Amino acid sequence: QLQLVEAGGALVQAGGSLRLSCAASGSILGINTMGWYRQAPGKQRELVADITSGGKRNYADFVKGRFTISRNNAKNKLYLEMNSLKPEDTAVYYCNYRRIYGSIDVWGQGTQVTVSS
Repeated sequence: QLQLVEAGGALVQAGGSLRLSCAASGSILGINTMGWYRQAPGKQRELVADITSGGKRNYADFVKGRFTISRNNAKNKLYLEMNSLKPEDTAVYYCNYRRIYGSIDVWGQGTQVTVSS
């Protein structure tokens, strides 16, 4: 079973930048979608961005133009480049791996991003 480990969360001031990474324990080759989701206290988990194994990207409106999702299949890693951070970006950010074949849906443990005013 694939395992995901996020890293890079930190405390940052508004307007700052962070790069999150997600390391998969195995190959991420094949047909799949990997993404970043976030959950703030008292809120539902929401999609931030995702990217297919073919490189097709999808972004939530609230991060479009500020965040960039990417993946390095050779390194079995997923990244989220976060720029122009806002206090409302404060949340736990989770890495996700999803594959229809085999009904696979894997989540990491999350990494805390806190953006101060």
